[in-house]
Amino acid sequence: MSRLRMGMVGGGEGAFIGAVHRMAAALDGQIDLVAGALSGTPEKSRRSGAALGLAPQRSYPTWQTMVEGELARPPGERIHFVSVVTPNDLHYPVARAFAEAGIHVVCDKPLVHTSEQASDLMAVVQRSGVVFAVTYNYSGYPMVREARHLVRDGRLGQVRKVIVEYNQGWLATRLEETGNKQAGWRTDPARSGLAGAVGDIGSHAEHLAATVTGLELEAICADLTTFVPGRQLDDDANMLLRYAGGARGVLWCSQIGIGAENDLRLRVFGTRGSLCWRQEEPNTLEVQFLDAPLQMLRRGNPYLSAAAQAASRLPSGHPEAFIEAFANVYRGVAEAIRARLEGRAPDPLIADFPTLEEGARGVQFIERVVESGRSEVKWTPARWSSPAAAPPQSAQKA
Repeated sequence: MSRLRMGMVGGGEGAFIGAVHRMAAALDGQIDLVAGALSGTPEKSRRSGAALGLAPQRSYPTWQTMVEGELARPPGERIHFVSVVTPNDLHYPVARAFAEAGIHVVCDKPLVHTSEQASDLMAVVQRSGVVFAVTYNYSGYPMVREARHLVRDGRLGQVRKVIVEYNQGWLATRLEETGNKQAGWRTDPARSGLAGAVGDIGSHAEHLAATVTGLELEAICADLTTFVPGRQLDDDANMLLRYAGGARGVLWCSQIGIGAENDLRLRVFGTRGSLCWRQEEPNTLEVQFLDAPLQMLRRGNPYLSAAAQAASRLPSGHPEAFIEAFANVYRGVAEAIRARLEGRAPDPLIADFPTLEEGARGVQFIERVVESGRSEVKWTPARWSSPAAAPPQSAQKA
């Protein structure tokens, strides 16, 4: 079968994450970028498209003209899916328009600004039946999938405590005043949303913990701080978590931790054992069972679960990391779309990616954290209730 055709909105000149998405999508040779509305102005958008080798007629000046232009093409020529890598404020209108047009969507996180937008987007996707993925990319690491297998298989026993942290130091100063594009929009509530560090990296931490443990968040006690004078959004957060079933958790995230680069860590403690995974050393998973020595599980080995092995591309000892984890999300989406086109069930080991519902749950998490941070009440309810649950990806129409 020919390669899937991808379009992209955002990710043009000066953008960091757009290039990451393009590399990840291209890694397995299944996807070609053929169309895009890559920047906020028509001139810059066309220039960005030309730099990436897009055909002039498919280097669109705006995302609106891209929707119109692709729908005007015969079904066999239009894009199969779009990747939305804009600042957060555009996620909702762009993703909604393409989903309503029947075009599959990959959207960066956080999904949208509000739970109301998330609910509406879920309703649109339920009607259109498109595949919809949210790029919580850390879920794509092989050893994260091994950690998930160990916890879900009961190897650690009943989970008692979860500690997850995500520390960066790049916003320790008013970088947004220097012309830095990323800092500029990420610290602007109009574009980033109601949270800063919590929305940007705290949402990743919460998703990682939920992915591995499967625990349902019940209540939050949060303390949000803005340390850098003049900044409008939080740049540091600490929170206590209560999970359904009695487990407890601690989550903290910071973007003012000088010396921290991209330090995402997860520890899970159960009645029979514990595990620890670090994003900056992603090929190793530390596992400790009761009355047994520490085990260092390594990516690419045959003793790992089928899910971890399916997420690996190289033999053991050949490091895989950030791009490959991102690529696992794209490979999962490609498998889900191809299964639709071929009239078959997708391979569950491959079609393993964060869904629209996970993105909507992440939006509610951000809202509840901010609500808790502003409240004098100790615990803020945080149980997720899907407002418009979409059918399973494998059951939706092609």
